[in-house]
Amino acid sequence: MHNSVEFKQSELPDLDSRSYRIVQGLDAAAALVDDRGVVAAAAEERFTGEKATGAFPAEAIAYCLERGAIDMSEVDRVAFGFDYRRSERFEADAFTRKRFQEVYSADARRLPLRECWPQLDWDERFVPVPHHHAHAASAYYLSGYPEALVLVADGMGETESTTVFRAEDGELSVLSQIPALHSLGTLYGAVTLYLGFEFAMDEYKVMGLAPYGDRNRYAGQLDRLVCLGSQGTYTVPLLAENRGWLEHETHAGALRALTELFGPPRQPGAMTEQRHMDVAAAVQTVLERTLLHVVRHFTAETGLRDLCLAGGVALNCTANGLLARSGLVKRIFVQPASGDDGTALGAALYVRAQEGTAHTTRMGMPYWGPEFSSEAIEKVLESEPDCTARKSTPSDVIRQTARNIAEGRVVAWFQGAMEFGPRALGNRSILADPRGPGMRDHLNSVVKQREDFRPFAPAVRQEDVHRFFDVVEGDEARYAHMLFVVRVKEQFRELLPAVTHVDGTARVQVVRREDNERFWELIGAFGEITGIPVLLNTSFNLRGQPVVMDPTTALDTYLRSELDHLVLCDHLVVRNAG
Repeated sequence: MHNSVEFKQSELPDLDSRSYRIVQGLDAAAALVDDRGVVAAAAEERFTGEKATGAFPAEAIAYCLERGAIDMSEVDRVAFGFDYRRSERFEADAFTRKRFQEVYSADARRLPLRECWPQLDWDERFVPVPHHHAHAASAYYLSGYPEALVLVADGMGETESTTVFRAEDGELSVLSQIPALHSLGTLYGAVTLYLGFEFAMDEYKVMGLAPYGDRNRYAGQLDRLVCLGSQGTYTVPLLAENRGWLEHETHAGALRALTELFGPPRQPGAMTEQRHMDVAAAVQTVLERTLLHVVRHFTAETGLRDLCLAGGVALNCTANGLLARSGLVKRIFVQPASGDDGTALGAALYVRAQEGTAHTTRMGMPYWGPEFSSEAIEKVLESEPDCTARKSTPSDVIRQTARNIAEGRVVAWFQGAMEFGPRALGNRSILADPRGPGMRDHLNSVVKQREDFRPFAPAVRQEDVHRFFDVVEGDEARYAHMLFVVRVKEQFRELLPAVTHVDGTARVQVVRREDNERFWELIGAFGEITGIPVLLNTSFNLRGQPVVMDPTTALDTYLRSELDHLVLCDHLVVRNAG
């Protein structure tokens, strides 16, 4: 919703800057789906450089059409992952009436399509899809499960914040919904604001901070956050503290209540106190307890033991790991772009299913973004006088990169097609030695310039994962997308300090040779040198920057960073001395 933030800024010009992210329609993306499956998918932020942008995804659409070798006139349907309908709730006051007309309505959403492709008929071609159905479709139709329980939890869709579906025979049936006024995602977002971070962007920071906290310190206050009900339901009393539409736009009431419960909020950029860590631990505990409550009820009621997750809450890797270990489900699948970027993909999959062509195959790796030829990379390098590049064979690139990492250097690794979703999965990565006791602090403070409590993920080959991590035999594929936290085996925690979080866990990525052969070989080469076939893998970006998409951005990012080396496909790049 390209004008969602702009509308709020225009109508409410005096708000705190962080309040302008309390809107619908951020994380814009586009995806192209046809009889072959997913042809292309990418977030608009990667093209524009504006992190989590809600702008109309013109460049992402152009990329998808180019990769599909078609133009817009050949697209049967353009599906959109919201379906707002006029109702009494949009007649309550002038602000909500005007926002519906200018931001939420189908007419407002067709407008940029008509501007870009005025020759096409958008009345029939444009198909709004209910938001939670789009999320659910993005998970179920890519899971490979014939039938499953699908749990969608996020800030909110049109009117709901959690929806439980029964999925079978290619169809999605709603079993239960929790209204937006009792949103787990919004609760977590309000605590994110209270802790001095950005709403609908920095919730993962709260997840990373939680293991430093005492889960028991605020145990007596947890019922003020969430109350569990019968039949898998719950309420979120904290959000009822928002009085009137303006407080709902700022969460002023919820923030006031959090202050009464836990003391003054942390100001952005201020030092993190133990109390803040304990609050993060409290909201993480509440989130996990509630998700277990919901899944426990509906697995018992339906008998379904395969679970699909989507929605922003599904990016909480710690909660995902707990669900996977709970014994409540046999198999679990999390769609890697579970935030609102993934609804572009899900909306397209949903419309195809509605028209009788449901996708049923398990997805592989989401390498659905742009990739670049050697010639395009060489052209970029030739125009940059501040570095020297050497083209080499793939095997030499792997050997030299493994050696550099083993010697303590930090390497930016740019290969193949860009990943869809927030995780760098070996094609747009920063790689380092996980054995270095100071490596995590170095990466956080010097390279990525971010908070010192933030953890890093290990990447490990499938054949080696059981040696280092508590992963059940046969479940390796679950961890390919870096969406579950597991325990690092105790004997390796001191050997892997840069990727072992304070609670002894890690957000592991399991790499199979058939999924990414070059990355698999690099991990193996590093293991041959060090005896530890595990790499630290984090996204190739700096503070406030989306993950890099193209060679030009990769080179610019490298040159303004403290990264030691850059690998652009088969090109080894270093800065010129002086």
